[in-house]
Amino acid sequence: MIRVTPRISLDESELQESFIRASGPGGQHVNKTDSAVQLRFDVAASPNIPDDVKARLVRLAGSRMTAAGVLIIVGDTYRSQLRNREDVRERLIDLIRDATVVPKSRRPTKPTLGSKQRRLEAKGQRSDIKRLRSGKPED
Repeated sequence: MIRVTPRISLDESELQESFIRASGPGGQHVNKTDSAVQLRFDVAASPNIPDDVKARLVRLAGSRMTAAGVLIIVGDTYRSQLRNREDVRERLIDLIRDATVVPKSRRPTKPTLGSKQRRLEAKGQRSDIKRLRSGKPED
């Protein structure tokens, strides 16, 4: 079990890892080994994640989420397969933790009377400065 939060934990069987060839550094060795990791996690079918967290996770994942509700994270930062595996798992956990945070609802407010008056006074001062800059005589 992978502990994400005190409330949420993932079972190892829910994660599918496949190994692919990575681009980037590695010399001749890079052509022979599959060091990049592609992690697949079926968010829609996961019984361990609450529905509200799933909805936020879909929004946060963006293009990494397929139409079927599968989250795909690719890791090829490191030359080692083990470090890439740790990296994608950590990124998955961070993404789920970010989705558990409930966004604060915004309450619309109105400008105060004082702020309206200050704004109008500043506009008047600016208008006077621009009027004085032009070389036209005053009426």
